Amino acid sequence: MTSTVEPTADRALKAKHRAMWASGDYPAVAAELIPALGPELVRASGIRAGQRVLDVAAGSGNAAIPAAVLGAHVTASDLTPELFEAGRRIAAERGVEVEWVEADAEALPFPDGSFDVVTSCVGAMFAPRHQTVADELIRVTKRGGTIGLINWTPGGFIGTLFATMKPYAPPPPPGASPPPLWGDEQHVRELFGDRVTALEMRRRTVVMDRCADPTEFREYWKRTYGPTIATYRFASSRPERVDELDRDFLRFLTEWQQVDAAGRAAYEAEYLLVTARKR
Repeated sequence: MTSTVEPTADRALKAKHRAMWASGDYPAVAAELIPALGPELVRASGIRAGQRVLDVAAGSGNAAIPAAVLGAHVTASDLTPELFEAGRRIAAERGVEVEWVEADAEALPFPDGSFDVVTSCVGAMFAPRHQTVADELIRVTKRGGTIGLINWTPGGFIGTLFATMKPYAPPPPPGASPPPLWGDEQHVRELFGDRVTALEMRRRTVVMDRCADPTEFREYWKRTYGPTIATYRFASSRPERVDELDRDFLRFLTEWQQVDAAGRAAYEAEYLLVTARKR
């Protein structure tokens, strides 16, 4: 059995999400800020050669490509196929093959129990209906198979970034849950319920040290990250709101910055590493 086709009413929302993630340069964000997260998720999920692996909301393949390097048969799915061009180039450079499939995390176009391992690295958490996503992740995993996720936490750097932008951002669609809730342990337990065993959740951090100071880092986010670009566009009709957003964004980055050994701004971003087995 496969999931039902998305309601017609959702199509405009999905198109907006696709356009948001296609804006900017998310492959640069993945490569420059969080390159270690994909390989870490692959290790934690115990991916081996010969396994069938699905990476959901894969972007440019931060987790999918390291899984393929190990010899797994990998399908990388994402709502935004514009990101696949970078993924195909990276996969070719690494000498591996990955199947790239346009797909919504809330309505995956795969039969029940298709994959030995299903992963998502700070990707599926951004689909609006968390329970629907959890149901789909479980549905396409075979019995005894592994689900592995990395999600930003509500109180960590990215969760606080979204809280900072919230007053200036477009209102969420009806029924949507905040993405960083996927980084809350109790929320994950409630989403998966008794359909999984061996549920492990570990909080870890990744250091982002791409820019020299908070102002440069603010401009980096404004240039490369889809949700930040969408927030600034929403506020653009009122220049005073853009000024306020700039101010609050810079204050947030200044408060969170540390200084690394080279004297550059550094930011510790907390995430929740989740692994579980389908009953």
